Amino acid sequence: MNKKELLKIAEDWFGTQQWKPFAFQKQTWQAYLKGQNGLLNAPTGSGKTYALWIPIVLEYIRKNPDYREKHKKGLKAIWITPLRALSVEIEQAAQRFAEETGTAFTVGIRTGDTPQKVRAAQKKSMPDLLITTPESLQLLLSSKNYAKTFKNLNAIVIDEWHELLGTKRGVQVELALSRLKTVSAKLKIWGISATIGNLQQAREVLLGPDSEAFKNSVLIKANLNKKISVKSIIPEKMEKFPWRGHLGLHLIDEVVPIIKNSRTTLLFTNTRSQCEIWFQKLIHKYPEFAGEVAMHHGSINKETRLWVEQAIRNETLKAVVCTSSLDLGVDFAPVETIIQVGGPKGVARFLQRAGRSGHQPGKESVIYFLPTHAIELIEASALQKAASKTAVEDRVPYLLSFDVLVQYLTTLAVSDGFFPKEIFPEIKSTFCFQAITEDEWRWVLNFITKGSQSLQAYDEYKKVEIEEDGRFKVNNRGIAMRHRLQIGTIVSDAMLSVKYMKGGYIGTIEEFFISKLNPGDVFTFAGRVLELVRIKSMQVLVKRSNKKNAKVPSWMGGRMTFSAQMSELLRQEMYAAAASVSGGTNSAELTALRPILERQQKESIIPDNQQFLIETFETREGHHAIFYPFEGRFVHEALGSLLAYRISLLSPISFSLAFNDYGFELLSDQEIDMQQVLDNDLFSSEFLMDDLYKSLNATEMARRKFRDIAVIAGLVFTGYPNKMIKSKHLQSSSQLLFSVFRDYEEDNLLYQQAFRETFEHQLEEGRLRLALERIAGQKIVWKNCEKPTPFSFPIITDRLREKLSSEKVEDRIRKMLKQLEK
Repeated sequence: MNKKELLKIAEDWFGTQQWKPFAFQKQTWQAYLKGQNGLLNAPTGSGKTYALWIPIVLEYIRKNPDYREKHKKGLKAIWITPLRALSVEIEQAAQRFAEETGTAFTVGIRTGDTPQKVRAAQKKSMPDLLITTPESLQLLLSSKNYAKTFKNLNAIVIDEWHELLGTKRGVQVELALSRLKTVSAKLKIWGISATIGNLQQAREVLLGPDSEAFKNSVLIKANLNKKISVKSIIPEKMEKFPWRGHLGLHLIDEVVPIIKNSRTTLLFTNTRSQCEIWFQKLIHKYPEFAGEVAMHHGSINKETRLWVEQAIRNETLKAVVCTSSLDLGVDFAPVETIIQVGGPKGVARFLQRAGRSGHQPGKESVIYFLPTHAIELIEASALQKAASKTAVEDRVPYLLSFDVLVQYLTTLAVSDGFFPKEIFPEIKSTFCFQAITEDEWRWVLNFITKGSQSLQAYDEYKKVEIEEDGRFKVNNRGIAMRHRLQIGTIVSDAMLSVKYMKGGYIGTIEEFFISKLNPGDVFTFAGRVLELVRIKSMQVLVKRSNKKNAKVPSWMGGRMTFSAQMSELLRQEMYAAAASVSGGTNSAELTALRPILERQQKESIIPDNQQFLIETFETREGHHAIFYPFEGRFVHEALGSLLAYRISLLSPISFSLAFNDYGFELLSDQEIDMQQVLDNDLFSSEFLMDDLYKSLNATEMARRKFRDIAVIAGLVFTGYPNKMIKSKHLQSSSQLLFSVFRDYEEDNLLYQQAFRETFEHQLEEGRLRLALERIAGQKIVWKNCEKPTPFSFPIITDRLREKLSSEKVEDRIRKMLKQLEK
């Protein structure tokens, strides 16, 4: 069957569905059938699955003209998805085309949720298409004779590649692909990505720089001109001194008509705690929504999440309050409207969420922006411009993640073993390890066989044996079992199961929140009010409660920060705001903000692109110095610590630090000599690393980071199912190792990696350096104000919230507002 006849099969099938293939779909079919690899960039809801699944089936038809009578069994394609929730969607789409074109193609799913019985059946006979996650693929590589399973693999598709790029799960995928390219000579690799800035680099990371796969590859972009309409929910009365304490709940009455006028609405919040609060308040104030409004976030049990997803498809729910758990590719055609509560912190995330509505080709996506405090309207105005230009962030790939490499080599040693001479060129062909040296490679091999220089006396770290023929192999069954249990552990905070005393699983909650509660304390979770009875092993045992005052769980994931792209957009919009006060054209958002902007101008200034603003004033709390880089909270945390350290070198003074996405505050009981700060060029990027190291207690930050590295590299064992080791025990085990390496083995690659990741990923040292260089080119404007300004108010009130309960914070802020508005 020639190419033209094959493509006609696809086009005829599209015709039976009353669809018309897009140009990008046809391009992808042709490139795939030519034997090319590639990266497909297309927006959510545009038919990406059919762009790549169809040519996989067509190629099988071409190779097997008698496909209707005879079916060749065996694994032919793997579809990797970062979220288990997406696998059902992909399975349904794939099965539909395979069946309706008369092939006997089978489709199977293998994730952490797959029952043991199904896995055992798959071991005997693999489906033609396997839908799996990065972790489950690693598990397959740890099984004996894995090469036989993958020998006839024709294609591997990595879905939502932008979600994996820039994470250690992405590094796992890179390493797995480097092996599969060798095992299957005919392998074609394709990635699918929606919103991402550095597409060319994304293709390089996926296929390996300078590899044959990269040389024979294409980048296909879908030019669908998806229309995104951004509408701001603007409060009727604008507070002159904004603060985010009420999480936007004062606008709940504005939200309800939007929900009532749409078939289905997804209301996105940035954190799980915000999700819980919004759901509770919505049901409490509008009881008629009971049964029509649900909640969805990653800590709620799987059954509830799946029920909610199905209910959206069936249109039995009017609205769902959710987090990023519904960000990715789950295809909900009925969703008409999206509401974003608070700044989304990144353009890509915002556009991704917008794309969940009008989730059909040609349909307009509508997203409402609801500010949690007034100044966020500047973000809304910036996002409207970003949506029209589709200017989205780059994803920064990881380099030299030795912890993931140690885990991967142990995985290969657990299965059939490996010869270093064969594996080293594969590893060096990946983007992550392109710069690995022979010395580093020898260190890693030494580490998995002897446990590194300072651990050689302990047998538990000697996991891999070197056999007579030079093969590196794990022969100890206990070591192999523990490793398989820990494969794919890319660490987050320790999660505990929440269960009723009488049985019944509700979901998972982070240990750091639950450790602050005592038995008898009441908290809201998964839409229920629960009383803590006790914590037993890794389970939180609870019972229902009727109490009104309940705590809301907080998750560490709530500390999201601005992307570099978002910071740049915000600064541009801030400069536009400065111009708008002195006349000029305005967006609706900037017009609504006029009272705040005028008050800010009166008390201080609104900086333009040539200015960097510093405000100082005194309150009963002490002397405040507020700086406004508009660079996001992570950069501000580092910049605040750096500045506090440099000031303390000039004169002995101590500070408390507060920061948000707009700026940071140094608070002291004595006045800062600001002229001295300016005269001594304290914003210099010279000696940045050295000063950062001293100012931030980088060793402590690296110590915390090392826990994750130690778990991934298998230095500490996280425990058996239902018998997990407590987070504090993991921390103490990893801290002990960290101290050993610090004192006796400073050149240990995992120890050094902890510091590198602290600076590169947590402190965003590159962005910090650029921010300092930008400030150096601006005129520093220091305003000595009489009292707090509208811009400084959100930063001050955020610090109060860290110290006081929410009721006390609200009382305190009301008193402050009365004073300021006089």
